[in-house]
Amino acid sequence: MYEPIRTKSVHAMADPGDFPHRSREEELDIQLAGHLAALLAVTDELRALTPDGDGDLDAAADSLAHQVARLRGGASPVRSAVTSAIHEPHAAALHQRAHALAGRALVVAASRADTAAAILAARRMEAHASAARLVSA
Repeated sequence: MYEPIRTKSVHAMADPGDFPHRSREEELDIQLAGHLAALLAVTDELRALTPDGDGDLDAAADSLAHQVARLRGGASPVRSAVTSAIHEPHAAALHQRAHALAGRALVVAASRADTAAAILAARRMEAHASAARLVSA
């Protein structure tokens, strides 16, 4: 009824040394750096919203940039330069997005056992949760 397969599977023919493999730790580093970099971009956008220059957001951005650079082997993250005026309802959505990103970073940091990144992510979650409540109230 069916013709038998006469050649080896492409998976069986591939030599494991033909392509680079990353360890679980390296994959988690890449994920964590990505989540923290996304959180940094949102934080930079929120910093542009506050005309008086919120010191908490400035310190958070510096800490996030430091952690991303550490995870990427010293490569500095790309920083966002938001110059346009943004209306207030957008700030609540940004805080919600930042809260979600910090939550993702916290999960990866916990599975990676990265205490510094986990503490930073947890603090950012708390800060954005309270800021979102203030903005939407």
